[in-house]
Amino acid sequence: MNTCFDALIVGGGLVGASLALALARQGRQVALIEGQQPPLTGLDRPDDWDPRVYAISPANQAFLQGLHAWPDASRLGVVAGMDVRGDRHGRIAFHAADAGQPALAWIAENRWLLAALWQQLADSPAQCIAGVRPTAISQHPRHVSLTLDDGRSLNTRLLIGADGANSWVRQQTGIRVDVSPYGHSGVVANFVAERDHGNIARQWFLGDGILAWLPLPGQRISMVWSTAKPEALTALDAASLCDTVAQAGGRELGGFSLLTPAHAFPLRLMRPDSVVAPRIVLVGDAAHTVHPLAGQGVNLGFGDAHALATLLAEHGGDPGEWLLLRRYQRMRREAVNTMQLTCDGLFKLFHTQDPLLGWLRNTGLSLTQHLPLIKRQLARQAIGF
Repeated sequence: MNTCFDALIVGGGLVGASLALALARQGRQVALIEGQQPPLTGLDRPDDWDPRVYAISPANQAFLQGLHAWPDASRLGVVAGMDVRGDRHGRIAFHAADAGQPALAWIAENRWLLAALWQQLADSPAQCIAGVRPTAISQHPRHVSLTLDDGRSLNTRLLIGADGANSWVRQQTGIRVDVSPYGHSGVVANFVAERDHGNIARQWFLGDGILAWLPLPGQRISMVWSTAKPEALTALDAASLCDTVAQAGGRELGGFSLLTPAHAFPLRLMRPDSVVAPRIVLVGDAAHTVHPLAGQGVNLGFGDAHALATLLAEHGGDPGEWLLLRRYQRMRREAVNTMQLTCDGLFKLFHTQDPLLGWLRNTGLSLTQHLPLIKRQLARQAIGF
């Protein structure tokens, strides 16, 4: 095995795997470290739907298609429009035409996206090292050494932390991170609806939470419910959960039947002081998290991967040069800060109990519905353009 790499990526999730593939396609010597075994199984169960889904923007759909890692259309939901409701009758609707796109987003399951990427990695020059974990980092002027728990030591000119919100790489590097818990959890589950969803993503600001129904193939939907009381949903039996979720959305799609059980995960805003250190860079959730109300977390991560791969391709030289890493940080700062501020601001705006702000936020939604230029810009922002 080559133990001196151009780039060594810790974390083989969606962002790390896509970046490893993009860099390998450039001819870079790349290794990908993933603690779990390769996610190449489970695709022989077509009726087994993954509750973890992502709204993939047109830009990132093109990025994944360029890597030949876009899932089969039979597993994808198409978002042709969005219908957003306030807690006091405010309402705005977006359509793909408002953003000048064939679709606002595609809803894709985590397992199928990941498998598509790892299948391409298996046929690429990238060295995928699965089932091992890093134990130590040693930084040097011209390289970084990474020690693995099987005793191996690998050297790389650039170490990339793509290992999630609790990033081990970030912790070892000593980068301070500001963590702001929302006091909410995201509860996810999939359902089969009585009526067709019409490829519309529906979202309700409920005052005490945010509910989203995302279209999956057929009459299936994926639910994401941001709530301060996740146990009130996860403790329900299947019939009660279906009735509660359908009722919360005004039974717009009729009754529901449960496709996957409900799972909850805590929500928090994370902002590291930096996403770079000498010969080290953070991407994806290791570098930032956002509230999932706009579905942009994974899109920011894919944006990191695409931007870093593009920058390294244009540079062509040492991928760990400090000025190059600083340039990458500046490139991504505006997009990440804008999305974090937008999502955090909307969360706080729709959870304040101030009557005047309640009237303003709902009136603003309805007013924007009748302002085509502003609505077009908001539609493009909603899909990450």
